[in-house]
Amino acid sequence: MDTQKQYAEFLLPVAAKGAEPIVMVSGKGRTLTDADGKQYLDCFSGISVVNAGHSHPRILAAAKAQLEQLVHCCSYVYHVPAVGELAAKLAEITPGGLKKSFFGNSGAEAIEGALRLAKQSTGKKEIVALGNSFHGRTVATLSVTGNMARKKNAGPYVSGTAFGPTPYCYRCPYKLEYPTCDMACATALKDTIRQQTSGDVAAFIAEPLLGEGGILVPPKEYFEIAVGIFHEYGALFICDEVQSGFGRTGKMFGIEHYPAAVPDIMAMAKGIAGGFPLGAFIAREPVSEAMQPGDHLSTFGGNPVSCAAALANIAVLQEEKLAENARVRGEALTARFKQLQEKAPLIGDVRGKGLMIGLELVRNRTSKEPADKEAKQLRAALRERGVLVGVGGVYGNVLRFQPPLSITAEECDRAAGALEAILTA
Repeated sequence: MDTQKQYAEFLLPVAAKGAEPIVMVSGKGRTLTDADGKQYLDCFSGISVVNAGHSHPRILAAAKAQLEQLVHCCSYVYHVPAVGELAAKLAEITPGGLKKSFFGNSGAEAIEGALRLAKQSTGKKEIVALGNSFHGRTVATLSVTGNMARKKNAGPYVSGTAFGPTPYCYRCPYKLEYPTCDMACATALKDTIRQQTSGDVAAFIAEPLLGEGGILVPPKEYFEIAVGIFHEYGALFICDEVQSGFGRTGKMFGIEHYPAAVPDIMAMAKGIAGGFPLGAFIAREPVSEAMQPGDHLSTFGGNPVSCAAALANIAVLQEEKLAENARVRGEALTARFKQLQEKAPLIGDVRGKGLMIGLELVRNRTSKEPADKEAKQLRAALRERGVLVGVGGVYGNVLRFQPPLSITAEECDRAAGALEAILTA
């Protein structure tokens, strides 16, 4: 039985029916190869995960060396060198004096832990999140997710969550235009606290760039205002860097584009370990001291092999200057897409930072009717031309370009050229 038939017969439909109709067998750099030998330029990175590229030799070597020494002993029962070294490295590279980490296995687990720490640290019980946000697929993380498509059929959810307006300039909830809007979406968070909570807010959770929401980029003043409001109320700021972290946006972490906003807790996963499963949250002191032995644990959290891979991954990102490459390539690719926008009415908006770029497709630029079917058709057409991209956004109408950060100028030209050829055909 071939792999696609096995998916159809033995995997839940959420996987089998959602998978692209190709069987991948190998990856190297920015190239994926399927079972028929066809090669693809990967412009999605396994959902923004393999930031250093597929099968980077330094990451594989580090994982192999650790694999031959120790695979598992439970890193919360015994001390493991790779775990301690990674925690120290995260304290070094994260902004704002963040210091103490906890390791899990995924972004959702990292967010769950961050929420729990915020509640224990403040003694408060409520959370404020944003519309159009996405923080994971567990009950708690879906409870703070502002996306109906992700939440349907899984409630009831954890109570005590309120939602503020989305910083979505292309579809401003107040029908205003930046910069004459006076940052209404940020200042309105005071009303969110006053009208939707009891005032017992432990934390405000937000992504620096809203990934699943459609690569939404808040204005440069947004987080300074928003985080300031919550700090006034004694609440913490949980920064969700699961998708935007590790060089993706042209800086090591997305929140560094908003230097006036300092996280109290940061959650991360995806790009942390070059494709090995790992998640983490890191907190500043004294927030981190709220948890005591027995309050939280993860059997596989801080797996030695994943931590060794993460250390090598961070070294590669730094030494090969991949965040800088993401900035340069991202600026050029965004400019190319904006030129294409002038010729292709289907492209309503082009936005992003670094190599986290979204093209919002609309059937009519005046009404902004979401072109969701067209987005899927474009993804398929690009796949046939050997270029892999993602589709996202709350309306399912955003093409997502999130390639490995090592992508070359020539490969960017190939991806943009393929899209241009399809749209202008």
